[in-house]
Order: sequence, then C-alpha cells, then structure tokens
Amino acid sequence: MTETSAWVIFIAAIFTNNILLTNFLGMCSFIACSGQIRTSIGLGTAVIFVMTMTTMLNYVIYHFVLVPFGLVHLQFIVFIAVIAAFVQLVEMFVERFSPRLYFALGIFLPLITVNCAILGASLFMIIRNYSFIQSVGFGLGAGIGWAVAIVMLAGLRQKMRYSNVPQPFQGVAISMVVTGVLAMAFMGFAGMVSIQ
Repeated sequence: MTETSAWVIFIAAIFTNNILLTNFLGMCSFIACSGQIRTSIGLGTAVIFVMTMTTMLNYVIYHFVLVPFGLVHLQFIVFIAVIAAFVQLVEMFVERFSPRLYFALGIFLPLITVNCAILGASLFMIIRNYSFIQSVGFGLGAGIGWAVAIVMLAGLRQKMRYSNVPQPFQGVAISMVVTGVLAMAFMGFAGMVSIQ
C-alpha cells in the first residue's frame, strides 16, 4: 500500500476533511469572531501559523522525546504547552504590529491556546500515524481550511445584515444554519480526495 503524499493530505485538510466543517472543532472562536471579514482574516492567519508550527513541533516532541522516554501519557499537557507558547508569540506580534486587530480579536486571540482545532490537528497527526512531511501538510492544510471557513462565514454574515432574517433565527442561530450549509457545500468535494 502506497503512503498518502503530503500534497494530497494538504488538499484534503482544506476541502474534504476540513477540521472545522467535518469535525466541528474550533467552533467557539469561529462563531464569535466571524462578524467582520478583517477580524476573521486576522484570526485565520494566526490559526494557520499556530497550527502549522505546533503540529511540526509536537511531531518532533512526540516521536523524539515522549515515545522514547515512555512519556506518551503526557502528550496532552505537552501539546497544550507548545500551543500556548506559540499563541503567546503571536499575541505579542499582533499587539506590537496591529493594535487594531489585537483589540478587535479581544479575548479570542489568547483563546487560540484552547482552540480544540489546533489540539485536534496534533492529535490527528498521531492517530493517523503521519510522517513529519505529512504532518506539516496536514497542519498547514487544516489551518488554511479553518481560515477559509471563518472568512466565508464572515462574508456571509456581513451580507445577511441587509437581509430580512426571521426574528427566531437572528444572531447565533442563523450563523449555525449557515455553518451547516457550508459544511454540506464542502461535502461536494468528497469525491475529490479523502484522508483517514
């Protein structure tokens, strides 16, 4: 059996196995920060960076520290510590170079630390037994897929401000309905490529 290439995993992580629209990981910040396109692009960029870097570093730590020393049971704590460190770097960078974005993201920038999509990417990398290159492809693809989903929802939510949405569906309810429709739309890519 041939090994799935990193390119296939990258494409699948964006479209057919989108970590947000197929596994529904990272919904909290997805719904809360999708009100403005600018904010969602900033948060999406931060998630791409953190997810890619932490997936790479967590792969190295897992395979070269935790497994050889029999410390696999500490993987959740170690993965979250790595994620927290990268989020701290991103937070300092954004605060320094884009104060408007920093204040627009508010509490959701440091909450990337507990974004289950980022932790999920590191855990999927272990569960699916990816190589280092596959893990990089998956981390980058999953981050881009999450960012694409939040930017799409932000664009749709901005358009819906001018729509006559029935009273019971206004607010989070219509966002959840639109997210479900987006998830179904992404199911159209299912025949393209899939990863397990």
